[in-house]
Amino acid sequence: MTDVNIPTLHPRAESIRVREKLIKYCHKGVVASAGLIAHGRGEAFDYLLGERTTEPALKAMEAAMAMLLTAKKPVISVNGNVAALAAEDVARLAEVTDAKIEVNLFYRSRGREQAIKDLLLKAGAHAVLGVGEDASARIPELGSERRRVDPQGILVADVVLVPLEDGDRTEALVRMGKEVIALDLNPLSRTAQQASITIVDNIIRAVPRLIELAKELKEQGLEKSWEKLRSFDNKRNLAESLALINGRLTTLAMESKRLALEDEKLGL
Repeated sequence: MTDVNIPTLHPRAESIRVREKLIKYCHKGVVASAGLIAHGRGEAFDYLLGERTTEPALKAMEAAMAMLLTAKKPVISVNGNVAALAAEDVARLAEVTDAKIEVNLFYRSRGREQAIKDLLLKAGAHAVLGVGEDASARIPELGSERRRVDPQGILVADVVLVPLEDGDRTEALVRMGKEVIALDLNPLSRTAQQASITIVDNIIRAVPRLIELAKELKEQGLEKSWEKLRSFDNKRNLAESLALINGRLTTLAMESKRLALEDEKLGL
């Protein structure tokens, strides 16, 4: 694989850099080829959001960090895309929230598990669970390789953060009585709809902000975190995200119609 020269003035320069990073880590065995498709799908929803962190996303982030900080056994679940895009930030988030990090994959192989673990450790993670024989426990009623979890991690967790997740495991974790925090650009996905708290945002924007929010909430004390949790309604927050997307599409459609009418008047 050769490095791609991305012009700094290219209107999609940052997006291309992210894609190239995923391709790089796909070749290194961290990202599954299907992960490239998943990223493209997420990027499409980011366009609908205007490629920005919205107010509903910020509310969900505050509630999510409140949930992690008040948890007794929080775990951050990591797949290939998460490791490739946010390894250092995930390591920092785990440290500030006292959460464990566990590798969990749909396309699982020992080599890929190890590659992700190595990347996370190099990025600053103190320990990484769920690799090889450590993933000896099973999530009930789940057929995919995601059912394999660490008995010291996700199996006994009370709160699990699942960035870029498969919906079936989110549903299974909720059935087990766990609180699930999702980070998903698609507010209509099963993950988003079934999670306890859903952050509709891009992981690249979201995780650095989550770290800052966690630090702020820790300074304010646990009671403030409990207040955030009591006042948060995930269904209402998802509805607000959908309303923002709908409003933006309506505005864009009206603008396109206006421009078309102007062209028609000019005979273009």
